[in-house]
Amino acid sequence: MGSSTEFLNASDAASRLGVSAKALRLYEQRGLIVPVRTAAGWRTYGPEQMARAGESVAMRALGLSLAEAKRVLEGDPRGLDAALAAHQSVLEGRMLQLSGMMERLRLLRDRLRRGEAPGSGELAGLLVHEPAPGVAFDLPWPWGGEPFELSRVRALTYIIGPLGSGKTRLATRLAEALPGALFLGLDRLVDGLAATPRLDADAALRERVERTLGWLLEDGATASDALTALIAGLETDWPKAVVIDMIEQGLDQAAQEAVIAHLRRRRPAGRPVFAMTRSNAILDLAAVGPDEAILYCPANHSPPMLVAPYPGAAGYEAVAMCLASPEVRTRTEGVVAWRPQLA
Repeated sequence: MGSSTEFLNASDAASRLGVSAKALRLYEQRGLIVPVRTAAGWRTYGPEQMARAGESVAMRALGLSLAEAKRVLEGDPRGLDAALAAHQSVLEGRMLQLSGMMERLRLLRDRLRRGEAPGSGELAGLLVHEPAPGVAFDLPWPWGGEPFELSRVRALTYIIGPLGSGKTRLATRLAEALPGALFLGLDRLVDGLAATPRLDADAALRERVERTLGWLLEDGATASDALTALIAGLETDWPKAVVIDMIEQGLDQAAQEAVIAHLRRRRPAGRPVFAMTRSNAILDLAAVGPDEAILYCPANHSPPMLVAPYPGAAGYEAVAMCLASPEVRTRTEGVVAWRPQLA
Protein backbone atom coordinates (compact mmCIF):
# COMPACT_ATOMS: atom_id res chain seq x y z
CA MET A 1 0.00 0.00 0.00
CA GLY A 2 3.03 2.30 0.14
CA SER A 3 3.71 4.93 2.76
CA SER A 4 1.05 5.18 5.43
CA THR A 5 0.91 8.96 4.88
CA GLU A 6 -0.46 8.35 1.38
CA PHE A 7 -3.64 6.74 2.70
CA LEU A 8 -6.39 8.34 4.77
CA ASN A 9 -9.09 6.79 6.89
CA ALA A 10 -12.73 7.54 6.04
CA SER A 11 -13.05 10.43 8.50
CA ASP A 12 -9.90 12.20 7.31
CA ALA A 13 -10.72 11.58 3.66
CA ALA A 14 -14.22 13.02 4.08
CA SER A 15 -12.83 16.05 5.92
CA ARG A 16 -10.27 16.73 3.18
CA LEU A 17 -12.95 16.43 0.50
CA GLY A 18 -15.40 18.66 2.40
CA VAL A 19 -18.14 16.01 2.58
CA SER A 20 -19.49 13.71 5.27
CA ALA A 21 -18.31 10.14 5.81
CA LYS A 22 -21.89 9.17 4.97
CA ALA A 23 -21.45 10.73 1.52
CA LEU A 24 -18.30 8.68 0.96
CA ARG A 25 -20.18 5.51 1.84
CA LEU A 26 -22.92 6.48 -0.63
CA TYR A 27 -20.32 7.01 -3.37
CA GLU A 28 -18.96 3.56 -2.59
CA GLN A 29 -22.41 1.96 -2.64
CA ARG A 30 -23.11 3.46 -6.09
CA GLY A 31 -19.76 2.35 -7.51
CA LEU A 32 -18.11 5.76 -7.87
CA ILE A 33 -15.17 4.89 -5.62
CA VAL A 34 -13.69 1.68 -4.26
CA PRO A 35 -11.64 2.26 -1.08
CA VAL A 36 -8.64 0.10 -0.27
CA ARG A 37 -9.19 -2.29 2.63
CA THR A 38 -6.58 -2.87 5.30
CA ALA A 39 -5.83 -6.34 6.63
CA ALA A 40 -8.31 -5.61 9.42
CA GLY A 41 -10.99 -4.62 6.92
CA TRP A 42 -10.86 -0.84 7.49
CA ARG A 43 -11.50 1.48 4.54
CA THR A 44 -8.56 3.64 3.44
CA TYR A 45 -8.25 6.14 0.61
CA GLY A 46 -5.04 6.56 -1.34
CA PRO A 47 -4.17 9.10 -4.07
CA GLU A 48 -6.16 7.26 -6.74
CA GLN A 49 -9.27 6.95 -4.57
CA MET A 50 -9.02 10.57 -3.40
CA ALA A 51 -8.69 11.82 -6.97
CA ARG A 52 -11.76 9.85 -8.06
CA ALA A 53 -13.69 10.95 -4.98
CA GLY A 54 -12.70 14.56 -5.65
CA GLU A 55 -14.08 14.32 -9.17
CA SER A 56 -17.27 12.80 -7.77
CA VAL A 57 -17.69 15.64 -5.28
CA ALA A 58 -17.11 18.21 -8.03
CA MET A 59 -19.67 16.62 -10.33
CA ARG A 60 -22.25 16.51 -7.53
CA ALA A 61 -21.63 20.21 -6.90
CA LEU A 62 -22.20 20.82 -10.62
CA GLY A 63 -25.58 19.12 -10.37
CA LEU A 64 -24.97 15.65 -11.79
CA SER A 65 -26.75 12.70 -10.30
CA LEU A 66 -24.72 9.82 -8.89
CA ALA A 67 -25.53 7.72 -11.95
CA GLU A 68 -24.45 10.53 -14.29
CA ALA A 69 -21.25 11.05 -12.30
CA LYS A 70 -20.47 7.34 -12.51
CA ARG A 71 -20.97 7.37 -16.28
CA VAL A 72 -18.55 10.31 -16.62
CA LEU A 73 -15.95 8.54 -14.48
CA GLU A 74 -16.32 5.52 -16.77
CA GLY A 75 -15.70 7.64 -19.87
CA ASP A 76 -19.25 8.58 -20.94
CA PRO A 77 -19.65 12.40 -20.75
CA ARG A 78 -23.43 12.49 -21.33
CA GLY A 79 -25.07 15.03 -19.06
CA LEU A 80 -21.83 16.88 -18.33
CA ASP A 81 -22.29 19.61 -20.95
CA ALA A 82 -25.61 20.82 -19.49
CA ALA A 83 -24.11 20.95 -16.00
CA LEU A 84 -21.07 22.87 -17.23
CA ALA A 85 -23.31 25.29 -19.16
CA ALA A 86 -25.34 26.00 -16.02
CA HIS A 87 -22.15 26.56 -14.01
CA GLN A 88 -20.82 28.84 -16.73
CA SER A 89 -24.00 30.90 -16.56
CA VAL A 90 -23.60 31.34 -12.79
CA LEU A 91 -19.95 32.40 -13.19
CA GLU A 92 -20.83 34.84 -15.96
CA GLY A 93 -23.44 36.41 -13.69
CA ARG A 94 -20.85 36.83 -10.96
CA MET A 95 -18.41 38.35 -13.48
CA LEU A 96 -21.02 40.92 -14.52
CA GLN A 97 -21.63 41.78 -10.87
CA LEU A 98 -17.91 42.13 -10.19
CA SER A 99 -17.41 44.12 -13.39
CA GLY A 100 -20.05 46.63 -12.26
CA MET A 101 -18.44 46.92 -8.85
CA MET A 102 -14.98 47.42 -10.39
CA GLU A 103 -16.37 50.24 -12.52
CA ARG A 104 -17.86 51.92 -9.45
CA LEU A 105 -14.50 51.60 -7.70
CA ARG A 106 -12.70 53.15 -10.64
CA LEU A 107 -15.07 56.11 -10.78
CA LEU A 108 -14.85 56.61 -7.03
CA ARG A 109 -11.04 56.62 -7.12
CA ASP A 110 -11.08 59.12 -10.01
CA ARG A 111 -13.25 61.44 -7.95
CA LEU A 112 -11.00 61.04 -4.91
CA ARG A 113 -8.01 62.14 -7.00
CA ARG A 114 -9.99 65.29 -7.83
CA GLY A 115 -10.59 65.88 -4.14
CA GLU A 116 -14.26 64.79 -4.13
CA ALA A 117 -15.46 62.91 -1.05
CA PRO A 118 -17.65 59.79 -1.47
CA GLY A 119 -21.39 60.34 -1.37
CA SER A 120 -23.68 58.90 1.32
CA GLY A 121 -23.82 55.10 1.15
CA GLU A 122 -21.26 54.75 -1.66
CA LEU A 123 -18.62 53.00 0.42
CA ALA A 124 -21.15 50.67 2.04
CA GLY A 125 -22.48 49.82 -1.40
CA LEU A 126 -19.07 48.53 -2.40
CA LEU A 127 -19.09 45.95 0.38
CA VAL A 128 -22.64 44.60 0.14
CA HIS A 129 -23.32 42.43 -2.89
CA GLU A 130 -26.82 41.27 -1.99
CA PRO A 131 -28.78 42.17 1.11
CA ALA A 132 -29.70 39.03 3.01
CA PRO A 133 -33.49 38.81 3.07
CA GLY A 134 -35.26 38.12 6.34
CA VAL A 135 -38.74 37.64 7.70
CA ALA A 136 -40.49 38.90 10.84
CA PHE A 137 -43.96 38.27 12.28
CA ASP A 138 -45.91 37.68 15.48
CA LEU A 139 -45.90 34.05 16.57
CA PRO A 140 -49.23 32.18 16.52
CA TRP A 141 -50.65 30.03 19.34
CA PRO A 142 -49.17 28.44 21.45
CA TRP A 143 -46.68 31.31 21.72
CA GLY A 144 -49.29 34.01 22.21
CA GLY A 145 -48.25 36.69 19.73
CA GLU A 146 -44.59 37.07 20.68
CA PRO A 147 -42.50 38.77 17.97
CA PHE A 148 -40.24 36.51 15.92
CA GLU A 149 -37.59 37.36 13.36
CA LEU A 150 -35.20 35.54 11.07
CA SER A 151 -32.65 38.13 10.04
CA ARG A 152 -31.54 35.95 7.14
CA VAL A 153 -33.44 33.32 5.20
CA ARG A 154 -31.12 30.47 4.28
CA ALA A 155 -31.37 28.34 1.16
CA LEU A 156 -32.52 25.39 3.28
CA THR A 157 -34.03 25.64 6.76
CA TYR A 158 -35.12 22.61 8.79
CA ILE A 159 -38.05 23.05 11.19
CA ILE A 160 -37.97 20.51 13.99
CA GLY A 161 -39.53 19.95 17.39
CA PRO A 162 -41.27 17.30 19.50
CA LEU A 163 -44.95 16.45 19.13
CA GLY A 164 -47.15 19.30 20.30
CA SER A 165 -44.39 21.90 20.08
CA GLY A 166 -46.25 24.03 17.52
CA LYS A 167 -43.88 23.45 14.61
CA THR A 168 -46.73 22.98 12.12
CA ARG A 169 -48.26 26.31 13.16
CA LEU A 170 -44.85 27.93 12.84
CA ALA A 171 -44.42 26.49 9.35
CA THR A 172 -47.87 27.72 8.31
CA ARG A 173 -47.15 31.19 9.69
CA LEU A 174 -43.83 31.31 7.86
CA ALA A 175 -45.59 30.54 4.58
CA GLU A 176 -48.02 33.38 5.26
CA ALA A 177 -45.26 35.85 6.14
CA LEU A 178 -42.84 35.06 3.31
CA PRO A 179 -43.82 37.00 0.16
CA GLY A 180 -44.92 34.67 -2.62
CA ALA A 181 -44.43 31.49 -0.58
CA LEU A 182 -46.10 28.13 -1.24
CA PHE A 183 -47.13 25.87 1.65
CA LEU A 184 -47.03 22.15 0.84
CA GLY A 185 -49.21 20.56 3.50
CA LEU A 186 -49.95 16.91 4.08
CA ASP A 187 -52.97 17.32 1.83
CA ARG A 188 -50.54 17.18 -1.10
CA LEU A 189 -51.57 13.51 -1.05
CA VAL A 190 -55.21 12.57 -1.37
CA ASP A 191 -56.23 8.97 -0.59
CA GLY A 192 -52.69 7.83 -1.35
CA LEU A 193 -52.72 9.34 -4.84
CA ALA A 194 -50.56 12.27 -5.88
CA ALA A 195 -52.74 15.39 -5.87
CA THR A 196 -51.13 16.78 -9.02
CA PRO A 197 -53.78 16.85 -11.76
CA ARG A 198 -52.23 20.09 -13.04
CA LEU A 199 -49.37 18.01 -14.48
CA ASP A 200 -51.72 16.93 -17.25
CA ALA A 201 -52.56 20.53 -18.07
CA ASP A 202 -49.11 22.11 -17.62
CA ALA A 203 -46.61 20.62 -20.06
CA ALA A 204 -43.72 22.77 -18.81
CA LEU A 205 -44.30 21.70 -15.20
CA ARG A 206 -44.64 18.07 -16.24
CA GLU A 207 -41.30 18.26 -18.06
CA ARG A 208 -39.56 19.76 -15.01
CA VAL A 209 -41.08 17.15 -12.70
CA GLU A 210 -40.10 14.28 -15.00
CA ARG A 211 -36.54 15.60 -15.29
CA THR A 212 -36.18 15.94 -11.51
CA LEU A 213 -37.76 12.55 -10.86
CA GLY A 214 -35.33 10.99 -13.31
CA TRP A 215 -32.42 12.54 -11.40
CA LEU A 216 -33.80 11.27 -8.09
CA LEU A 217 -34.46 7.75 -9.39
CA GLU A 218 -30.90 7.57 -10.71
CA ASP A 219 -29.79 8.53 -7.20
CA GLY A 220 -31.65 5.51 -5.84
CA ALA A 221 -35.01 7.03 -4.88
CA THR A 222 -38.05 4.77 -4.89
CA ALA A 223 -40.79 6.01 -7.21
CA SER A 224 -44.06 6.83 -5.43
CA ASP A 225 -47.05 9.13 -5.60
CA ALA A 226 -45.71 10.89 -2.51
CA LEU A 227 -42.44 11.67 -4.27
CA THR A 228 -44.22 12.92 -7.39
CA ALA A 229 -46.49 15.18 -5.32
CA LEU A 230 -43.53 16.63 -3.44
CA ILE A 231 -41.51 17.32 -6.58
CA ALA A 232 -44.52 18.83 -8.33
CA GLY A 233 -44.77 21.36 -5.51
CA LEU A 234 -41.05 22.09 -5.55
CA GLU A 235 -41.00 22.57 -9.31
CA THR A 236 -44.03 24.90 -9.46
CA ASP A 237 -42.65 28.04 -11.08
CA TRP A 238 -44.43 30.87 -9.23
CA PRO A 239 -43.46 30.63 -5.52
CA LYS A 240 -40.47 32.58 -4.20
CA ALA A 241 -40.16 30.19 -1.24
CA VAL A 242 -41.53 26.75 -0.36
CA VAL A 243 -42.57 25.59 3.12
CA ILE A 244 -43.11 21.82 3.43
CA ASP A 245 -45.02 20.01 6.17
CA MET A 246 -43.16 16.76 7.07
CA ILE A 247 -41.11 16.49 3.92
CA GLU A 248 -40.45 12.78 4.52
CA GLN A 249 -44.16 11.87 4.47
CA GLY A 250 -44.64 8.75 2.33
CA LEU A 251 -40.95 8.51 1.33
CA ASP A 252 -38.64 5.62 2.14
CA GLN A 253 -35.03 6.18 3.23
CA ALA A 254 -33.58 6.05 -0.29
CA ALA A 255 -36.08 8.65 -1.51
CA GLN A 256 -35.42 10.90 1.49
CA GLU A 257 -31.67 10.79 0.92
CA ALA A 258 -32.12 11.56 -2.78
CA VAL A 259 -34.51 14.46 -2.07
CA ILE A 260 -32.21 16.16 0.42
CA ALA A 261 -29.27 15.75 -1.97
CA HIS A 262 -31.41 17.37 -4.68
CA LEU A 263 -32.32 20.32 -2.46
CA ARG A 264 -28.67 20.89 -1.61
CA ARG A 265 -27.74 20.67 -5.27
CA ARG A 266 -30.18 23.49 -6.13
CA ARG A 267 -28.69 26.05 -3.77
CA PRO A 268 -27.78 28.87 -3.66
CA ALA A 269 -29.62 29.86 -6.84
CA GLY A 270 -32.82 27.99 -5.96
CA ARG A 271 -35.68 29.43 -3.97
CA PRO A 272 -35.51 29.08 -0.16
CA VAL A 273 -37.00 25.89 1.22
CA PHE A 274 -38.30 25.37 4.77
CA ALA A 275 -38.62 21.66 5.48
CA MET A 276 -40.38 20.40 8.58
CA THR A 277 -38.93 17.02 9.52
CA ARG A 278 -38.17 14.50 12.23
CA SER A 279 -36.12 12.15 10.04
CA ASN A 280 -32.37 11.83 10.44
CA ALA A 281 -32.12 10.95 6.75
CA ILE A 282 -33.39 14.45 5.95
CA LEU A 283 -31.62 16.29 8.76
CA ASP A 284 -28.18 14.71 9.08
CA LEU A 285 -26.60 16.91 11.75
CA ALA A 286 -23.12 16.00 10.56
CA ALA A 287 -23.87 17.20 7.03
CA VAL A 288 -25.56 20.59 7.64
CA GLY A 289 -23.87 23.15 5.38
CA PRO A 290 -23.15 26.87 5.72
CA ASP A 291 -26.29 27.94 3.86
CA GLU A 292 -28.58 25.74 5.96
CA ALA A 293 -30.26 26.48 9.28
CA ILE A 294 -32.05 24.48 11.99
CA LEU A 295 -35.12 26.10 13.55
CA TYR A 296 -36.12 24.30 16.75
CA CYS A 297 -39.49 24.57 18.52
CA PRO A 298 -39.01 23.67 22.22
CA ALA A 299 -41.49 21.44 24.01
CA ASN A 300 -42.12 24.11 26.68
CA HIS A 301 -43.31 26.57 24.00
CA SER A 302 -40.41 28.92 24.42
CA PRO A 303 -39.92 30.93 21.20
CA PRO A 304 -38.44 28.98 18.29
CA MET A 305 -34.65 29.17 18.22
CA LEU A 306 -31.87 28.70 15.70
CA VAL A 307 -29.60 25.81 16.65
CA ALA A 308 -26.02 25.44 15.47
CA PRO A 309 -25.25 21.95 14.10
CA TYR A 310 -22.48 20.92 16.47
CA PRO A 311 -22.44 19.15 19.87
CA GLY A 312 -22.48 21.53 22.80
CA ALA A 313 -24.46 24.23 21.02
CA ALA A 314 -27.62 25.41 22.74
CA GLY A 315 -30.49 23.15 21.69
CA TYR A 316 -28.31 20.64 19.83
CA GLU A 317 -29.10 17.68 22.09
CA ALA A 318 -32.82 18.49 22.01
CA VAL A 319 -32.76 18.52 18.21
CA ALA A 320 -30.88 15.22 18.12
CA MET A 321 -33.45 13.62 20.41
CA CYS A 322 -36.28 14.63 18.05
CA LEU A 323 -34.72 12.83 15.10
CA ALA A 324 -35.39 9.20 14.24
CA SER A 325 -34.50 6.86 11.42
CA PRO A 326 -36.88 6.61 8.44
CA GLU A 327 -37.90 3.13 9.64
CA VAL A 328 -39.01 4.48 13.02
CA ARG A 329 -40.65 7.51 11.39
CA THR A 330 -42.68 5.15 9.18
CA ARG A 331 -43.98 3.25 12.21
CA THR A 332 -45.05 6.50 13.92
CA GLU A 333 -46.34 8.26 10.81
CA GLY A 334 -49.64 9.95 11.45
CA VAL A 335 -49.20 10.09 15.24
CA VAL A 336 -50.23 13.50 16.55
CA ALA A 337 -50.20 15.08 19.94
CA TRP A 338 -53.57 15.40 21.65
CA ARG A 339 -54.24 18.40 23.83
CA PRO A 340 -57.40 18.52 26.01
CA GLN A 341 -59.73 21.39 25.27
CA LEU A 342 -60.25 23.97 27.97
CA ALA A 343 -63.76 24.10 29.36
